Amino acid sequence: MHILSYRRLALLVALAPLLGVMLTTRGEEPGDRKWIAPAVESQKKNPIAVDDASISAGHKVYLRRCLSCHGTTGNGDGPDAIDLGIHPAKFSDPSLRDESDGALFWKITVGKKPMPDYGRKLSAAERWSVINYLRTLNRK
Repeated sequence: MHILSYRRLALLVALAPLLGVMLTTRGEEPGDRKWIAPAVESQKKNPIAVDDASISAGHKVYLRRCLSCHGTTGNGDGPDAIDLGIHPAKFSDPSLRDESDGALFWKITVGKKPMPDYGRKLSAAERWSVINYLRTLNRK
């Protein structure tokens, strides 16, 4: 074999794992995979009572942090979603409605592109309260 052929072969062997990953994930976008919270997180219970105070506090957080993407009624049609061409969760979606408070808390906390993580931006009480507010959107 010619020395150039050995170099090409060595390069192909070195790149094979990377090429395999690229080929198996080609066409997948971050939103293509179902976003599932870890079981231990899903089992967490909301320590904030569902009352007018927590719903009001959650509404304030929603207006400040969520509305721009998720929209006024939680249908994923906020102005930033339209401008950025993203598809935020629709809180009227039955599969989202069925998610536990713990799963939603985890998602709000850790985020997943294009959803920002709010673990350091919102207190735990704010995150739980916004979940209490989100539950009211499903009834509207």
